[in-house]
Amino acid sequence: MKRRTKGLAATVAFAAGALIAATPSLAQQIDTARIAAGDPNDWLTYHGSYNGYHYSGLDQINAGNVKDLDVAWIHVPGHSTRGLQSMPLVADGILYYSGSYSRVFALDGATGKLVWSYFPELNDALVARQTHSPYNRGLALGEGKVFVGTVDGRLIALDMKTGKPVWDTQLQDSEKLTVGFTGAPLYAKGSVVIGSQGGEWPNRGPIFAVDAATGKKKWEFLTVAGTEDAKKTWGNDSWRTGGGGGWMTGTYNSADNTVWWGTANPAPLYDWSGPDFMTKGARPGTNLYTTSVLGLDLDSGKLKFYHQELPHDAWDFDSAVGEFIMLDRDGKQLMVHPNKGGFIFVYDRADAKVENVWPIAQNINFVKTIDPKTGELIGRRDFGVGKVAEPLCPHISGGVSWNSGSYDPKTGLYYKLGQEWCMTLEVVKTTPVTEPQVQLNIGANFKIAKPPSGEIYGHLDARDPITGAKKWEVRYPEPPLASVLSTGGNLVFLPDTRGIVHAYDAETGKELWNHNDGLGHQGGIISYAAGGKQYVAVVAGFGGMASDDYAPTFGEPYKSMPRDEGVLVVYSLK
Repeated sequence: MKRRTKGLAATVAFAAGALIAATPSLAQQIDTARIAAGDPNDWLTYHGSYNGYHYSGLDQINAGNVKDLDVAWIHVPGHSTRGLQSMPLVADGILYYSGSYSRVFALDGATGKLVWSYFPELNDALVARQTHSPYNRGLALGEGKVFVGTVDGRLIALDMKTGKPVWDTQLQDSEKLTVGFTGAPLYAKGSVVIGSQGGEWPNRGPIFAVDAATGKKKWEFLTVAGTEDAKKTWGNDSWRTGGGGGWMTGTYNSADNTVWWGTANPAPLYDWSGPDFMTKGARPGTNLYTTSVLGLDLDSGKLKFYHQELPHDAWDFDSAVGEFIMLDRDGKQLMVHPNKGGFIFVYDRADAKVENVWPIAQNINFVKTIDPKTGELIGRRDFGVGKVAEPLCPHISGGVSWNSGSYDPKTGLYYKLGQEWCMTLEVVKTTPVTEPQVQLNIGANFKIAKPPSGEIYGHLDARDPITGAKKWEVRYPEPPLASVLSTGGNLVFLPDTRGIVHAYDAETGKELWNHNDGLGHQGGIISYAAGGKQYVAVVAGFGGMASDDYAPTFGEPYKSMPRDEGVLVVYSLK
C-alpha cells in the first residue's frame, strides 16, 4: 500500500504541472537531458528514454486494480492503409502519434481531443509503387518540434504547438529507388538521426543526421561499404547491389556521445554461393557493414566501433531491430540487442565487444549456435541454387521481429517475444541489380512452414537480459507482432495479433486482465500520465509485410479482419 500511494502522489504532483505545461505556450523544453532523465509521466522517445527500457515507472495502474482498466478514449486516424505500426509519444500531457502516409496527430492525453493534425503532401505515384508503403513507425520530439520521416525520402519538422511545418528536407532521391523512411527518427543534442529503408534494393543503407534547428544535413554514413576497408569486403564491386538499411530507431549514449544503430541485410537477400561465400556468388565476402551494430559519433557520423552479428547474412536475419538496452551489472556497462535470427547479443558499451550471446527462439537452424564469448557463427547453413531440402528456421519475419521488448528495473527481468516458425526455401539465381529501379532484389521463393518441434507459435518470455535465464513464459497460437510494455505497477502488457491486449503479473506471468480492440496489433504500446491519471495507449490495425501471411496460414480471425483500418485505444482505471 505504501508503494502504491507513493506512486500516485508522484503522478498527481506531476499532473498539476502538466495541466499548465500542456498549454502550448508554456510547454517545457525537450532536450537531451530531459529525454535521458526518463520522467515516467512522459514518453519522449521511441523506447521512452535513451536507456531503451520501454518501461514506465507509473504504478497507479497495478496488479491489484488492473482488472478495472477500461477504455478511456479512442482516436481513429483514417486512411490507415496496411494498418498502424506507430509508437505514440507523450510530452506534458499531449500525445503525438503517426499514421499511414506519415500523417501526424497531436491529442489531449486525458480526453483524446484533437489539438492539431498534419498531413504531408506525398508523391502518390511513388508511394503506390513502393513495396513497404505507406506505414510509419513513429516520431521524435525535441527543441519544440515533432520530427517525422516520409516514404518519399524526406524528414520533416513540425512546430509542437501548432503542427505547422518548420522545415522539410529531402534526404533520399526516391523517384527511381522507391525507398524512403518508415522508422522513427532519434533526437539527441541538437541533431535528428534517421535511417533509410533498403535491405533489398541497390541502396547503400544511409543513416543521416540533420540539424534540428535548420533541417540542414550534417552527415551521412553509408552502411554498405561506408569506409575503404569495408568496400574490400564486397568482392567484384558487389557493394553496388546495396542493402543495409537502418530502418528502425537506434539510441544515444550521452556518456561517450555515441549513436547506436542496427543495419539490415545485404542485397540480393538470398545469395547462391553456398559455403564458398567468401569468393563466389553475388556478393563475395563478409559485406560490411550490413547486419551489424554500429557506434557512430553523433557530431561527425564517424564510425567508432561495430560488430557484424551475421557476416555475409544469407538469411535476412538482420540487425536493424532498433532495440538497445543499456544495463550496468557487476561493474560492466552493457548494451543488449536482439537480432532477427532469434539471438540476443550482449555488448560492452564502450566498444561493442561481445560479452554474451543467447537464443530466445527455440527453432533455429541457420546456424548450430553462436559462440557466446566471441560472437562467431558456428555451423552456418549457406545455400546454392534450387530448393532447400530442410526448412529454414526461423521464418524470414524473424525469431524476433522489429517490435520492442521491455526491461523492468524493479524485477530485473527482460520481457521479450520469441517466434517459432520456419519456411520452405528455393534460392533463385538473379541478375544483380546495381542501378536504381522499382525492384526488390530477393533471390528466393519462400513460404511459412511448421518448425520441426511441431506447431507454429509465439511466446512472451521473462528472462535475465544478460544470461538469458528464463523465469516464466506465456504462449500464443500465432506469433505476436506488437511491442511489450512493463510498468512500475508490477505489470507486463502485450497486444496480440488477434486484437487482444493482455496484462500479466510481472513476477509470475499470470494473466490479470485482457481487452479486445477488434483489430490485430502490430505496433506500439506506452504508458503516461495526464490530468492526474495514468493511461496506457496502444495502436491497433493489421496489415503489412509479416501480417499479410496470417490469413492464408492461420485462417480466422485473420480472414475476416479488416486490413486497412486503424485505431488508437487509450485505457485508464474506471
